[in-house]
Amino acid sequence: MDKTVYELAMRRIELVFNEFDNIYVSLSGGKDSGILLNLCMDYIKKNRLSRKIGVFHIDYEIQYNETIKYVERTLQSYPEYFEIYHVCVPFKVNTCTSMYQTFWRPWDNDCKDLWVREMPANCYTEKDFPFYDPDMWDSEFYILFAQWCHRLKNAKKTCCLVGIRTQESQHRWNTIHSNRRNQMYHNLKWTRQLADNLYNAYVIYDWLTTDVWTANGKFGWDYNRLYDLYYQAGVPLEKQRVASPFISAGQGYLSLYRTIDPDMWGKMICRVNGVNFTAMYGRTHAVARRDVKLPPGHTWESFMYFLLSALPESTRNNYLQKLAVSISFWRERGGCLSEETIADLRSHGIKIDVLDDTNYKTDKRPVKMEYQDTVDIPDFKSVPSFKRMCICILRNDHLCKYMGFALTKKEIEKRKMIMEFYQNITQY
Repeated sequence: MDKTVYELAMRRIELVFNEFDNIYVSLSGGKDSGILLNLCMDYIKKNRLSRKIGVFHIDYEIQYNETIKYVERTLQSYPEYFEIYHVCVPFKVNTCTSMYQTFWRPWDNDCKDLWVREMPANCYTEKDFPFYDPDMWDSEFYILFAQWCHRLKNAKKTCCLVGIRTQESQHRWNTIHSNRRNQMYHNLKWTRQLADNLYNAYVIYDWLTTDVWTANGKFGWDYNRLYDLYYQAGVPLEKQRVASPFISAGQGYLSLYRTIDPDMWGKMICRVNGVNFTAMYGRTHAVARRDVKLPPGHTWESFMYFLLSALPESTRNNYLQKLAVSISFWRERGGCLSEETIADLRSHGIKIDVLDDTNYKTDKRPVKMEYQDTVDIPDFKSVPSFKRMCICILRNDHLCKYMGFALTKKEIEKRKMIMEFYQNITQY
């Protein structure tokens, strides 16, 4: 008989509790992390366990008040079971609301007069973490915190439970289904190794959004009441998220802050550059959220240079450097494309050089080609074009994620240096 997603999740949680002596749950304040924590408490109470688990919450300062209230309720709900890590650190956080700012810092002491609220009592700050560095991004902090917690608890094996579901995005699907057996715990695809004896576990990866709300209703679990307000505002289920309001995915619904949480809105427009503009135009072609319109008399390449000319020098140079790297990559190494996309390019008369071998683990083949102005094919996002670059600029996508950019070699080396430095710290 087939198991329900609830039963499968409880089996995975049982394995985690049996295998790891140090466990903590990453709580964002959203529906998925909330469900995950409730599942863990369900397991603990049903099995009458006396052990504690950690609850790790990164506080990004700016959030809906309903999210803040929900996190506060949750952190106070089981004091006999929870070891709380409420973190307020001024690391760098990506923002796509401004052409001037590539990042902002929550809880930045230099902007204390502009904080949208008081720092919570008994929280952890940068002074508590010997690995903190002002140039650190939030994504780097997550990994180094895991190592810090592992050492703090003198643990043999540490597991961080993370509430991600493959239904949410292609990136999350890849996290679970990519071919990386050497990074799994005992070949379990819902785990990922971060460091020696340190893993992430994604026990609800196969849940659907309907499963989440069914569980909340059936078991009477508490949840973030922001989702009720989202529903009343007509926000589709798949768009109801509580992540940072300034990232690319949040641009289209940033304006909801004005309606749902006007007090927070009044504070946040002074806190991060470009918030008001993004709220007004975040769902329009002005920031490439709908069909991007090419001005008369322009090609996409000329339009790109026109957009760049209007940017601050540092921002312009960032995009030009990304563009140069991408052009060189497609000329010298080639990007991996499917057979269907290769056939589409050939049918459009585009000159390409298809290679047979690649170092990447994929069935796709590497293709060398020059940048195109634009390409009218279904797999448009996989092919290098000046139109795609224009979309990055209009979206204030400083990292060029829409172009498929990951961390640069310099950024990777910097992260490696920070992590190696922390590995050598023997005292807290």
